[in-house]
Amino acid sequence: MKLSWSHVVLNVRDEKKILDFYTETLGFNVSDRGPITENGPNIIFMSQNEDEHHQLAIVASRKDEDPPNSLNHLAFRVESFNELKMLNGKLESAGVDILPLSHGNTLSLYFSDPEGNGLEIFWDTPWHVGQPEAILWDTSLNQKQALAWVEKTFSNRPTFSQREDANSDWINRS
Repeated sequence: MKLSWSHVVLNVRDEKKILDFYTETLGFNVSDRGPITENGPNIIFMSQNEDEHHQLAIVASRKDEDPPNSLNHLAFRVESFNELKMLNGKLESAGVDILPLSHGNTLSLYFSDPEGNGLEIFWDTPWHVGQPEAILWDTSLNQKQALAWVEKTFSNRPTFSQREDANSDWINRS
């Protein structure tokens, strides 16, 4: 299984200041934003690459008394659904607590390393879904069943589209 780097999510104190820095100074474009939960903090997704929904995301959740570590989680992509399933089995065998979430555009496994650092390993679906979205998915499904579930679950979203169509829209927004 080969993991490829995908994105980082930072917990931040000052959403506006950080957003201005990454967009105005470093040239990132906002690709999506919204509350993580009904009354939760906002998450803002940014990218410089139209093929990546987000390379960076920020969550305004840090308090002044929090330690200086602002890392929320590291994310890695796998190339196949079978690799994701294999990793899920390894994690379960090792007794790791796993949170399987689908964002519509991915099937993801969230878990922590032994020191509590957040990790996400995901496989891309063929669809784009506006973010944030997060619904538990059944890791016992095979690839065909999982894709059918994703399509059924997210196709009613107004932003649901084929990934290629969404990428061309993203280019036009920049």
